[in-house]
Amino acid sequence: MDMAAPTILFLLLSLYLIGCYSVDGKSETYVTIRLSSLLPSPVCNPSSYASGRKSSSLEVVHKRGPCFINGDHNSSSAYSHSEVLLQDQARVDSIQSKLSKNSGRVQIDKASKLPAKDGSVVGSSNYIVTVGLGSPRKKLSLVFDTGSDLTWTQCQPCIGSCYHQKEPIFDPRASHSYGNVSCSSSLCSSLSSATGNAGSCESSTCVYGIQYGDSSSSVGFFAKETLTLSHSDVFPGFLFGCGEKNQGLFGGAAGLLGLGRDPVSIVSQTAKKYKKLFSYCLPSTPSSTGHLTFGQGGGGVSKSVQFTPLSTISEGSSFYGLEITGISVGGQKLPIKQSVFTTAGAIIDSGTVITRLPPDAYSSLRSAFRQKMSKYPKAPALSILDTCYDFSKYKEVYLPKIAFSFGGGVVVNLDKMGIMFVNSVSQVCLAFAGNRDANSIAIFGNSQQKTLEVVYDAAKGRIGFAPNGCS
Repeated sequence: MDMAAPTILFLLLSLYLIGCYSVDGKSETYVTIRLSSLLPSPVCNPSSYASGRKSSSLEVVHKRGPCFINGDHNSSSAYSHSEVLLQDQARVDSIQSKLSKNSGRVQIDKASKLPAKDGSVVGSSNYIVTVGLGSPRKKLSLVFDTGSDLTWTQCQPCIGSCYHQKEPIFDPRASHSYGNVSCSSSLCSSLSSATGNAGSCESSTCVYGIQYGDSSSSVGFFAKETLTLSHSDVFPGFLFGCGEKNQGLFGGAAGLLGLGRDPVSIVSQTAKKYKKLFSYCLPSTPSSTGHLTFGQGGGGVSKSVQFTPLSTISEGSSFYGLEITGISVGGQKLPIKQSVFTTAGAIIDSGTVITRLPPDAYSSLRSAFRQKMSKYPKAPALSILDTCYDFSKYKEVYLPKIAFSFGGGVVVNLDKMGIMFVNSVSQVCLAFAGNRDANSIAIFGNSQQKTLEVVYDAAKGRIGFAPNGCS
């Protein structure tokens, strides 16, 4: 018996370690990532979802990946991950300013000489879909954003300036279904909630203006046009911005598709058909594709989707609120007080790249992650990311699983590609950052949403999550 006991203990320990570090990535505490999967691919590998997608689904591509070729060769050479993170921080600052808990309602920057900032920064938004606009239909690639409401595109003539985009700039004079909105119309006054600026007049025509947190902007006519999502999904009289003066970092996209909750958003304007229901899956890498689906998508919502109630963020907010109740690292729930998450609340945002957490929550996450990653050599910090590693001497690495708990008992396991932000194999960083203070709202960003099926059911006041949404 004495001889057998050490043997049994050794076998039990071996089985535990195999479970923790299984190569297939199916263990309860760790996942395996091959370093080759972190490197960018020059070839587009479309998801299998695309071949069987329903009429109300649009293909989602990363604006800097090979699946979206915008013809601007200079943009890729000038691109850097540090710039993306700086733009991301500008977006977060703008959102948090707008949702300041000091007053409990939307904040307007009256001191600015430019239009008041909307809660989005398109320069850091990553994902693009292609829609049809006008009669005859013209295809346009638009950044989609749950943190914005007004849909707009660049229009001819560019009286001020227009930036480079993939397709020819939309010319309303070539469409027989285009019409301007009168500045005396109640529709014009509705721009205030969607853009932060009341519509103005030019020759009795309504003019919109919107500026984002990174000083990107669009100014033009508020108009109606036929929007086409598919052969069977056509929406005459769709309200949008026809921008004749535009500037910013849009990565070759023609404009923006607003998926917020304001009455002017595409979600509200198509509510009769889609019941304010849409879902998306963000691809695991820039060389793969995902989807944006409106309505039930033909097959209804998957039974594997777990729904958590939408939370109220602030009066008049068009953001989608979440109730974070906990975080687990490597199968262990972190000792974070619930008040840490409830002080400022949280939102989910398709345009924020890096998830932002309250300082105490991030500190706990970082400590647990660092402890479980102690075998790997550290690398210098990258902009706002302070927990980085040098994996250049490894073919594969083992990462502790990270899971978020939301209201209603929903637990979401992050995909392994949503845990780290890769600058290079010698600088791979934990894809989370801490807020400046406890009163700044937390944001569940798009890095952590990768490969998940994320379902927005605004009519029923809930958001759902399911794994493997892109396949």
